[in-house]
Amino acid sequence: MALVGVIVVLLASGIVYQWIATRRHRQRFGPPGEFVSVGSHRLHVHCAGTGSPVVLLEAGVAASSLSWSLVQSEIATFTRVCAYDRAGLAWSDPASTPRTFERIVSELAQVLAHVAPDDRYVLVGHSFGSFVIRAYAERHPDRVVGLVLVDPPTEWLTMTPLRKRMLRRGQRLSRVGAVLAHIGVVRGSLALLTGGAPGAPRRFVSVLGPTALRTLQRLVEEVKKLPPDVHPVVQELWCQPKCFHAMAEHLGVLQREAKTLAALNPPPGIPVVVISSGNQPPERTAEHRELAARSARARHIVAARSTHWVQFDEPELVVAAVKEIVTDYGSNSRTYGS
Repeated sequence: MALVGVIVVLLASGIVYQWIATRRHRQRFGPPGEFVSVGSHRLHVHCAGTGSPVVLLEAGVAASSLSWSLVQSEIATFTRVCAYDRAGLAWSDPASTPRTFERIVSELAQVLAHVAPDDRYVLVGHSFGSFVIRAYAERHPDRVVGLVLVDPPTEWLTMTPLRKRMLRRGQRLSRVGAVLAHIGVVRGSLALLTGGAPGAPRRFVSVLGPTALRTLQRLVEEVKKLPPDVHPVVQELWCQPKCFHAMAEHLGVLQREAKTLAALNPPPGIPVVVISSGNQPPERTAEHRELAARSARARHIVAARSTHWVQFDEPELVVAAVKEIVTDYGSNSRTYGS
């Protein structure tokens, strides 16, 4: 009974710690943009700059608008650019309906209709986000003047038994992460990790398995590439249970709807730039090259110094690809029916 009492006290303390810290940081790390209603929940979108066409930045599977920090500010110097958070991620509300790929694409359409109802778009998608923007372009080819696909995860389009198991395990770990976030463990671990005591959270996460430990280490190292003022914001947002629930939902979409994603094709006639990270195996780079070859106006680039997070390692490549499409649109607007 004494042990049960200790556990109850620890859990209650963790929940109170999480609640107090969340309230304390809510104002300090408030949303920089506005909210767009997409039914029963709202999505956060942050726009900067002026000009046309409008650039929309679509993040990876569990990433947010903050993952474009190094890119958005540069694009804003020559046109309007918006980055948003899918349901449950960063400042957006948790999803009010179960996630399907069609709902995700529909919500992107509603965001675009709100921020630029009469404009045309250059869509930039990283990883899972590359699927979302390709689907939007396929459904609305008249609104899209170009696509930039940043290291698309083409390997997940062939859903082998091993990959299904990996995704199911990822979903389970995400749900465990949500529970740990509720009781303050995620917040405490991140505080130790970023405060100079990395051993404690790593030893804790290692209990969940080597995959979880490697993922934590890799993500922390990647986030360090963002501007220093962004680090505490990312840390705070990932202390929220909703982010882990959202990650589990997105992994489920990837598992269930791989065939739908594999069937996507860029609309013919619009510029497409596919950027591969430099650490991809040859077969993945070949898949990216083949993806680019499906469009008559496509270019394939290898970001030789980049990991999967090209926008962290070589953001200038993403910016240059966008600027090329924007400039081409301005010079040849009649070609686009303007």
